[in-house]
Amino acid sequence: MPIKAWWGLFKQVANAWLDDYVPSMGAALAYYTMFSLAPLLLIVVSVAGLVFGEEAARGEIQAQLRDLMGDVGAGAVQGLLASVREPAEGLTATAVGLVLLVVGATTVFAELQDALDRIWGVPGRLRKSGWLTLVRARLMAFGMILALGFLLIVSLVTSAMIAAMGRSLDPVFGGWQGVVEAGNAIGGFLLVAIMFGLIYKVMPRQRVLVSDVWLGALIATLLFTGGKFLIGAYIGRSGVASGFGAAGSLVVVLLWVYFSAQILLVGAEFTCAYARTFGSHKMPNA
Repeated sequence: MPIKAWWGLFKQVANAWLDDYVPSMGAALAYYTMFSLAPLLLIVVSVAGLVFGEEAARGEIQAQLRDLMGDVGAGAVQGLLASVREPAEGLTATAVGLVLLVVGATTVFAELQDALDRIWGVPGRLRKSGWLTLVRARLMAFGMILALGFLLIVSLVTSAMIAAMGRSLDPVFGGWQGVVEAGNAIGGFLLVAIMFGLIYKVMPRQRVLVSDVWLGALIATLLFTGGKFLIGAYIGRSGVASGFGAAGSLVVVLLWVYFSAQILLVGAEFTCAYARTFGSHKMPNA
């Protein structure tokens, strides 16, 4: 595409970001995520734990959280996760707890679907609530959670394979540790891009092709990968964790979630603009 077309596309995304009230939608999404984060991670760890064991899956999650949020934010999320894992006493309490766990984990995806529908301009009649619609949305959300668990399994397999390759080749060639770290970084980047692509492709109540989402998913992944260092530097230098006292760790998590929500929705805006300008939703006179 010529530079003028790129400029017009990014200008369209910026205007849509304001017109669709993406900052407000991101705040709502961050709010729901705070309540869904612990049960969501618990289900993801349980799914991945079926293959590698719960300790390995939990260790991978903790490493990823520490890389994203730092020790303070990761500690807060681990505390929430530990509180959710406490077993309930009695069959009835266990059943009720399981239902609440699934509902809590899927709530954020229901809110995300609503946000994506607004970005795509899905008519209100297609977004009406009802028992059948609610059940269908929750099942789709649970499917996305299972997909996240599968991606965690892939991440564990990839990391294990790269580490094993590094251990076997390092004595022969030497200096293989850098290649191992680069391989893990590339693998993590690709998994995040796949996650973004799945969300943009599956979640909206709109026909979206794979060719419409891949560029938006890559841009969102680049923004997320680069932005996490900026937000990490801000949190580290601003003293926001200590400024809020006992609630500082939760504020750090909330900042990270809001930042991630903005990146996710900006990528969705780009995907929508790209599809309408160059992709499957292109108008005849566009």
